Amino acid sequence: MRVVVAEDSVLLREGLVRLLVEDGHQVVAAVGDGTALVEAVLAHDPDVSVVDVRMPPTHTDEGLRAAITARSHRPGAPVLMLSQYVEASYAGDLLADGSGAVGYLLKDRVARLAEFLDALHRVARGATVLDPQVVAQLLAGRRRAGALEVLTARERQLLALMAEGWSNTAIAGRLVLSASAVEKHIGNIFAKLGLPPDGAQHRRVLAVLAYLGG
Repeated sequence: MRVVVAEDSVLLREGLVRLLVEDGHQVVAAVGDGTALVEAVLAHDPDVSVVDVRMPPTHTDEGLRAAITARSHRPGAPVLMLSQYVEASYAGDLLADGSGAVGYLLKDRVARLAEFLDALHRVARGATVLDPQVVAQLLAGRRRAGALEVLTARERQLLALMAEGWSNTAIAGRLVLSASAVEKHIGNIFAKLGLPPDGAQHRRVLAVLAYLGG
């Protein structure tokens, strides 16, 4: 894959570049700020970008905002965000356009090489991938009265795995269910959340957005 890396720490940026090259990918640009990220995405149209949430000058959410700007120019451009801390609102901001092909991982996940590369490939293929710790935080602290209350415990379990970016086949394996049972549960989730078939929106992304807000 052709990859853009945006990370202001020189050591981490070079480490990411080396990791990606050793895995057989081409790093077409490695930059250290949000403006350069947008320029690189527009110039190279990469298969996926790996972006630090916090970048200069304020080190708050410049990387995130730059990724959103880049996707406004290149709708659906795959982006995998890296963050030092769990910030569920950042994941929601990135998902808000409903087009998918986004990921949000904690930086610690990079050290787990297989997990990081798996997430990178899934995002490049159009999946939505949230770090399990983000999902766990949502389960622990944000289950308040709302749309998700209409879901059964099993349906919420499936939706959590969808938020982590797992395919129907992978979910079936993890929960020891048949593929048809998973499809039925997911169909029920879409119906209960009021997400009828819509060619202009990705219902899995919209369901994850409901999960983030619920």
